[in-house]
Amino acid sequence: MKSSCLRKHKPTPKRNTVKTGIEWQPLNDDAMSLYRQGLFDRAVMVAKKALQVAEQTLGLNHPNVATCLNTLALLYQVQGQYTQAEILNKRALKIREEVLGPEHSDVAQSLNNLVELYLVQNQNAQVEPLAKRALAIREKAFGSNHPCVAESFNNLGVLYEAQGQHSRAEPLFKSALEIWEQTLGPDHSEVAIGLTNLAMVYRALGHYAQAEPLAKRSLVIKEKALGLDHPEVASSLHNLALLYDSQGEYAQAEPLYNRALALWEKTLGPSHPHVATCLENMAMFYWKTGRPDAVKDSRNRAAAIRAIKR
Repeated sequence: MKSSCLRKHKPTPKRNTVKTGIEWQPLNDDAMSLYRQGLFDRAVMVAKKALQVAEQTLGLNHPNVATCLNTLALLYQVQGQYTQAEILNKRALKIREEVLGPEHSDVAQSLNNLVELYLVQNQNAQVEPLAKRALAIREKAFGSNHPCVAESFNNLGVLYEAQGQHSRAEPLFKSALEIWEQTLGPDHSEVAIGLTNLAMVYRALGHYAQAEPLAKRSLVIKEKALGLDHPEVASSLHNLALLYDSQGEYAQAEPLYNRALALWEKTLGPSHPHVATCLENMAMFYWKTGRPDAVKDSRNRAAAIRAIKR
């Protein structure tokens, strides 16, 4: 899930112009509302219209055009259309750097969007310099206790965790979680992200007793904040399944895997990379529980999804 730094983004005023192009903003807001409801196909249609209106009324290089580009890129990313998302995010970054300057907080937002896009694709070599630059801009702009700073801490933590650097990831996740709880409240969906990532570290370290309450709390928050049929709920179900699987508690893991898979297929489609990830983990689960036919089926389905060019 994207951070509140994107969802609460306000239009950027442009100096010395009578064109506000305000017509784009209600459309962009509607697209984000549809995104939060998990209605991604409808959201893409509305986001495309918002971008078209902004370009027609403001020109191709206005900061508010960059805002619309970000929204559409987010929707493509959620749907696994990574190439299209990268093109839009890079265009938004270029606009903001040229118009607002390289140290503007909106530039940090665009850097962060690229960071999250590369992380979800495991393109980790590109992440660290972008994430550190975004963090430096945000700390300068907002101070150290801001949700956007927490987002940058979190993304650096995700990078280090993916690299197996648990000792570097853990304090970053703890800092992000603390800031989000203090600034957004204990039941905010961003808090659920922090809980999930910290639980992931503890699971990797074998600290299951610490991981379980965090993973369960994350699921409860997401179900309350987003509804039962949102793909982010599937992420928490999947993570909880992995936790039980790691402990050999297979009877508890299997229904969670099944729920996560069904929900991702329903909300993101049967060919989404998240579906492949779930199938790959389920294949290992079936191998451990002695079901070779299920192993083969899950691996074949996952391989077919991975073969799709994004």
